[in-house]
Order: sequence, then C-alpha cells, then structure tokens
Amino acid sequence: MALTPVLSRYWDRPESWTLATYRDHDGYRALHKALVMEPDEVIATVKDSGLRGRGGAGFRSGVKWSFIPQDDTGAGVKPHYLVVNADESEPGTCKDMPLMMATPHMLIEGLIIAAYAIRAHHAFIYLRGEVIPALCRLQEAVSEAYAAGYLGRDILGSGYDLEVVVHAGAGAYICGEETALLDSLEGRRGQPRLRPPFPAESGLYGCPTVVNNVESLASVPAIVLNGVDWFRSMGTEDSPGFTLYSLSGHVNRPGQYEAPLGITLRELLTYAGGVRNGHRLKFWTPGGSSTPLLTDEHLDVPLDFEGMESVGSMLGTKALQIFDHTTCVVRAVRRWTQFYAHESCGKCTPCREGTYWLAQIYERLETGAGTEADIGKLLDISDTIFGKSFCALGDGAASPIVSSITYFRDEYEAHVGGGCPFDPHASTVMATEPVGV
Repeated sequence: MALTPVLSRYWDRPESWTLATYRDHDGYRALHKALVMEPDEVIATVKDSGLRGRGGAGFRSGVKWSFIPQDDTGAGVKPHYLVVNADESEPGTCKDMPLMMATPHMLIEGLIIAAYAIRAHHAFIYLRGEVIPALCRLQEAVSEAYAAGYLGRDILGSGYDLEVVVHAGAGAYICGEETALLDSLEGRRGQPRLRPPFPAESGLYGCPTVVNNVESLASVPAIVLNGVDWFRSMGTEDSPGFTLYSLSGHVNRPGQYEAPLGITLRELLTYAGGVRNGHRLKFWTPGGSSTPLLTDEHLDVPLDFEGMESVGSMLGTKALQIFDHTTCVVRAVRRWTQFYAHESCGKCTPCREGTYWLAQIYERLETGAGTEADIGKLLDISDTIFGKSFCALGDGAASPIVSSITYFRDEYEAHVGGGCPFDPHASTVMATEPVGV
C-alpha cells in the first residue's frame, strides 16, 4: 500500500508554516467553498465522508457535529463552542505537534469550517503549555488568519463571525480527556466529568460543545475541497481516508508516515527501514502505551479501527512504538505504569488506588522481591480498574499489563525471586534480518 501525503504533503517546503506557503498549496480554498454552503450541508459532507476522530476513540466526526442542537434561533438559546484538543500527551504519540509546527493554517482552516458547521462563534485551541515552539507558531498563525480576514467579524464577506483563543494548559495527561479539558479551560482543576450529559448537550460553560482532535480538524479542508468520493477512495469501508502514523523506538527511520487507514505494520516498517539492523521485533503498541500491546504475530493485521479490535487492541492515536528483542517487557510496562500512577487525577478510587499498587508490585518484580502471587495480583487489580474507573485513564493503565502478561507470562515468571534477569547488553542479541522487511 502506497503512502498518501495529504496533511504532510508540503512539510518539507521552506517556511511551510506561513500563510503564504499555505495559500500556495490550496490554502483556504475549502473555506471559501464551505461558506457558500449551508451549515447542515457541511455537516452532511463530513458525515458522508466517514471521517473518524483521529484522537483515539475513532468516533465519527460528522455524527458528533450533528449532535449539536441545530435550532439557533429564539430567546434563551445557548451559544455553541468548538474546542480543539491539542493536549497531545499519550506516551509515544507525536503527530499533532509536528502538524501544528509545520502546517498550523491547515488546523485553523479546518477549525473555521467546523465552527461554521455547528454554528459556533467562539473556538478554543487547548495546547500543552510546555511545548513553547508549537504554542508560538500557532499563535502567529492565528494572528495571520485574523489579519487576512479568515477570523474575526464578517469572514470573507459571508456575515459569519468567529473568535479563536489559543489556551496553554499547565501540563496534565488527564486533560487529554475531553471533559477534564473543559474543566481546565473553565479555570478548574482538570478532572473528568460524569456523563451524561455529554459535551454536545452541556460542555464548555454548560453550553453545547464539540471537542475535536487536531488531526481530525486538519483533515476537514481536504474533504470539503476534494469531495466525499475522493476521501473514501483511500482507507477501508469502515475506516476511510488517510492518517498519520507515528513510528518510534527500535526502527531505522522513526518519524511520521502518512498512509491510508488499513496499511499494516509490515508495510510501514518497509518505509521505515525495518527494525534496527541485527535485531528482531518483540512487541509493539498500535496506539500509544494505553492500548494493548501486540507481537510479531500481528504484523499483517490492518492498522484500522476494525483490524485492531479484531485482535483485542485499539488503533488509538496510531503511535506505533517498536520494541526489539533486547527489551524487557516487564521493565517497559513498569515505566508506563509509573506514568499512569503519577498522572492519575485521583478522582475515582479504582484508578487512584489501583495504579499506586500496580507500581509497587512492579517495583517488587524488578528488584527481586516479587512472588508468583504478584503476577496474579497484577491481573486482579487490572480487572478492578478496567471498565470501572471514571474515565479511560484506568483502562489505559490496565491494558498494557494484561496484554503483556498474556503474551509474555514466562518473562514475568523469570522475574520472580531474582529481579530482572534481562540484560540488554548480553550476547543474546541475534544477528537476524529485521522482521517486517
């Protein structure tokens, strides 16, 4: 399957982030087209395209937009809001930040079209405050868009008004969860809300709100400009279109690879130069550390929402972390568990207490104080967390533990009583051809 550069087609151009370069590559043409359409027509176009959210869950974007109450007349009608979730913090995920660095106007154009479609006149981009270069570049691009008449009052003479605020968060993994993000945006501590009501009914400031991922919105201009059939010509029937896959870890050429949904890891590894020379694939994550890990048995499973579900995992953020046979799976999952214990917001007991005790058990296994019963305890605590915590952070903490024990229980048992027996510098490194090439 060939790569399909759409979002990344001119990332290598000089000053790709400027308005001038974006206009040279069809920039804001889709906005002109959208503004002469009825808002409901724009929603229908995105719905018919089958665009699925690129932030993790894969919910259909057009359907999400259609949940917003469409009657915008009469007294007492609440304003509508659009919020961009740019709080990229899933371990291994690095697609939204490069996109905002290289082509911020693509996000802004998609944002304007989406806001017009849901009849919103205020939009917010919630970005991690630590990523200063991306924050500055996005603020500069928003200023350019205002100066050019793409934002503000009477956009392009259409009578449509839109104000955009770039908001820097304080840096919390939990704020990637959409309702915790909304709480943070309102000035409160970022913690997930009880649902229902869902944001489409009662979101930011208690008003109808759509929360979309950066890549989801950046995909909208190409759909509006080129049409539904063009978009559906890529990908699969239930997962159409193109997307960014982040390959990191033990590969020769890590980076962003834009391809149709449904490509396999074996094919992506061919583009990425394979697993690093002299090593073989051991395990990998399809969508960041919160998705159940897979092994070399799954090299040919389609990287789409249905394909990953068929093998008990999730496509997630498409953060493909590649680990070769020199990696101790127990040590790797321990590091992820420590991350989730640190990032738990503490709102619900299963996650708050469960992630703490999971981290303690992993410490015992790593240092030689573990027992056979500890492996069972990891599974029991994971079962207590999974599906029973307030938000998906608990599920994300449990998933790599359960899947790693499923595929590598012998490695866990080897840790019992003696600590980690795995020496990444030992002579067990095998000079074999890279798997997947």
